[in-house]
Amino acid sequence: MENTHSPVEQLRAQVRQLWEELSPAERAVCQYLISASPEQILFASAQELGTATGTSNATVVRTMQRLGFGGLPGLKRALAAEFTSAVAPDVRLRQRVSHVGQDLTGIWERVFDEARERVEHCRGLLDAEAFKKAVELLVDAPGVFVYGAGASEPAGHHLALKLNRRGHRARAVATTGFALADDLIQLAHGEVLVIFQPARKLKELTVLIDRAHAVGANIVLISDELGGSFADRVDAVLAAPHTPTGITAEPLTGIIVADALLLALDSLDEPRSVENSHQLNALRRQLLDPRFR
Repeated sequence: MENTHSPVEQLRAQVRQLWEELSPAERAVCQYLISASPEQILFASAQELGTATGTSNATVVRTMQRLGFGGLPGLKRALAAEFTSAVAPDVRLRQRVSHVGQDLTGIWERVFDEARERVEHCRGLLDAEAFKKAVELLVDAPGVFVYGAGASEPAGHHLALKLNRRGHRARAVATTGFALADDLIQLAHGEVLVIFQPARKLKELTVLIDRAHAVGANIVLISDELGGSFADRVDAVLAAPHTPTGITAEPLTGIIVADALLLALDSLDEPRSVENSHQLNALRRQLLDPRFR
């Protein structure tokens, strides 16, 4: 769908265009969506929307796909971009708390619902060729420079830690601004630069990518909205949808994508992973042995 109009306008236009092709249940979902406020949709689960429309969560998801959003997370992501730019963070927090209420069981379910939606959406966005390319670059790289700043820092540290445990030399960097130059000067030819950055087009990304090109390093970008902007400047783009509501942790899908890369590396270079796992556990046993205290 084109992005010349607001997400709400796009939604209404799609409903008008497809109305005659929709089933009665899908029409019920559409009627609710075009009458609800963006925040009502943003903070609702597929199950809640199914209940509100007298349908099912499967019908809600199918309707989102028919409308061209790829599923409920896709619609939420489109709505969130406009919502978060127009509503202050403290106001969004109050609205989020107001929506979930004080039902502790409901809060528990809410978090798991959104996590499941994000993970399922991420799974469906797999680009098999890009994933294969990323794995091939990592398995033979002399070193891996992992960059993740702010909310993406945990995903970057997770990948670097697990790579080192498998015998792949890696370092995690979360520096921003002027100090990043001290880290970037170490990026070397043949290494792989892995960037975790969901949506915001930071200046650091351009500098990172320019430096990688200058020294002959390969680039893997793990992102939500930036894939299109940098697709022609990186070697592989892997999708990791960010949270549209702030209810679940930003790096959730990035960490899962990292785990998929790590398991793929294990399968391609099992001897290295097994040997390093053996050495790691031997060192741990020494550190736990009371004779060494």
